[in-house]
Amino acid sequence: MTLDMSVLSSVQQFARAGDVSNYPKNIIRSLWGRLSPLPGGRAIFSRAIGRVAPYTGSVRAQVVELRDGYARVVMADRRAVRNHLACIHAIALCNLAELTGNVAVAYTLPDDARFIVAGLSIEYLKKARGTITGVCECPVPRSSERREYEVPVRMENAAGEEVARATLRTLVGPKRSASA
Repeated sequence: MTLDMSVLSSVQQFARAGDVSNYPKNIIRSLWGRLSPLPGGRAIFSRAIGRVAPYTGSVRAQVVELRDGYARVVMADRRAVRNHLACIHAIALCNLAELTGNVAVAYTLPDDARFIVAGLSIEYLKKARGTITGVCECPVPRSSERREYEVPVRMENAAGEEVARATLRTLVGPKRSASA
């Protein structure tokens, strides 16, 4: 498989988008389906997410697995995400939690739905050092009916120890109509 021009064009259009909720189809599912099997495709997908949401992109996390109701995202330990205690900064962990939960929800949504995070709570369980993996197993919305979901995310170090856990309070609802 190669990265053909139509895939590249889709990625570029997505990366320039300000509001991805205006796509008629689920663009996250579509791009992941097209990119993830390709060599480097997951990295391209992750960079595109970071271009759409630049603050999220600042932690340079990589989506490594994505399916209905599930996401696994990896963040490398590097100086830019560390605090003065030589461990990963609390807000970098929040950023990883939000990214992990958001891609899980976004992939899972019906084509006519959109979402927004209305709240986030997080518990820090131990100092986070080394590569941290965010894992989300979330509810699967079957319609675009306006509803709130709790989206749990756990963050683990390379030894599999949980370093933090978060819950996103996510509102799902129908996309705005084109006339709105």
